[in-house]
Amino acid sequence: MRMQGKVALVTGAGSGIGRATAQRFAAEGAQVACADAGAEAAEETARDITAHGGNAIALASDVTDEAACARMVEQTLARFGRLTTVVNSAGIRPERPSPTPTLSEWQRVVDINLTGSYFASRAALPALTESGAGSITHLASIFGLVGGATGAAYAASKGAIVNLTRQMALEWAPKVRVNCVCPGVIETPMTAPLRANPAWAQAVLKRYPLERFGRPEEIAAAILYLASDEAAFVTGVALPVDGGYTAG
Repeated sequence: MRMQGKVALVTGAGSGIGRATAQRFAAEGAQVACADAGAEAAEETARDITAHGGNAIALASDVTDEAACARMVEQTLARFGRLTTVVNSAGIRPERPSPTPTLSEWQRVVDINLTGSYFASRAALPALTESGAGSITHLASIFGLVGGATGAAYAASKGAIVNLTRQMALEWAPKVRVNCVCPGVIETPMTAPLRANPAWAQAVLKRYPLERFGRPEEIAAAILYLASDEAAFVTGVALPVDGGYTAG
């Protein structure tokens, strides 16, 4: 039970990596606040956790709204009494990957992926500090480390998450550790439209030494390590979990 005694707030917990992380944390003993912009999706994750003997609540929250992030933390504290762990999994891909996104396209991606991670982390900071051994794990991407045909806004937001991780790790130490995970293509609803294109999938898989895409549970396992006390001396790290993609 690697998260026994921990209270975790997971954003984007309604699907994909966020859901898998919330479920894994609960299985490892954490009490989990499952936050998502979609109330029904958050509730579905929380119900699944409780059905398997865990302790979870569902929170509908827009991470781009400072006040909503503050309420999200307040609701977690009201239910569980403390907060030790935050995972910023809420994120989107652009609907139209482009090297020249419009202002509205740029802002939507950056607001959710980058600013939302900052707002949630900042709102949680006092509680994490009070816990004495708080941790934050951001979700970046391989395209926060290398370039790729993902669109300028997406790559910029994820690259910023990587350096935000380093900066927070320096400024918020020693009581709060901050790391990020950089997944490759993962089999989630967000990547489903891309993976449904056989030509795209075949071309991209050539870049993966392990010759497959990742599963949400595999990213959750990496997040679990970074959030657990096993990583007590790990902060400021951007960890690729990408089947070898960035090794090339």
